[in-house]
Amino acid sequence: MAWVIIGLGNPGEEYDQTRHNCGRMAVEFFGKNAGFREFKEDKKRNVHSTSGLVGKTATVLVLPDTFMNKSGSAAGKFVKGLKAAERMVVVYDDLDLPLGKIKISFDRSSGGHKGVESITRAVKTQRFTRVRIGVSPSTAGGSLRKPEGKKVVNNFILTPFRAHEIAALKPVFSKVAEALETIVREGREIAMNRFN
Repeated sequence: MAWVIIGLGNPGEEYDQTRHNCGRMAVEFFGKNAGFREFKEDKKRNVHSTSGLVGKTATVLVLPDTFMNKSGSAAGKFVKGLKAAERMVVVYDDLDLPLGKIKISFDRSSGGHKGVESITRAVKTQRFTRVRIGVSPSTAGGSLRKPEGKKVVNNFILTPFRAHEIAALKPVFSKVAEALETIVREGREIAMNRFN
């Protein structure tokens, strides 16, 4: 059974470099680094996808072409059943982590993330792996400075990364790529121990 790795974000050029598209950017980075073919549009499933091998394991990379809160419609087309959901990894932005940090988790709530909520509803389980990428600012001392309030949060996540933040993301995406490879090749527990 293939692994399915889904990078969350919003479609369209205006969202390309926004914080909310961090998951999508990370999965694109992984695909390029792992030598996968270019992402192709699949109008029937409303996604861009590609497939290849990670080690000897068939892996499908999926970028939903729906808005974030409708991500489940794409996931539901690739993941049928509870066993298949356990071989799904969802990569996305997380305001509860500072920029530069990643965290791998399994069988957790959505934490209020609309894309993850949509996927949980579509696959009818939360027993899947998440790779969360921090996007919040932090103080000089390293404390989280999470944006507060619905309007402020929406503006923040839909704003493009600044140049220095993009530079800070390059090593983060490398770490995410390593984590994804570890999950597929060695299992999520080993990846959690190594990267959390």
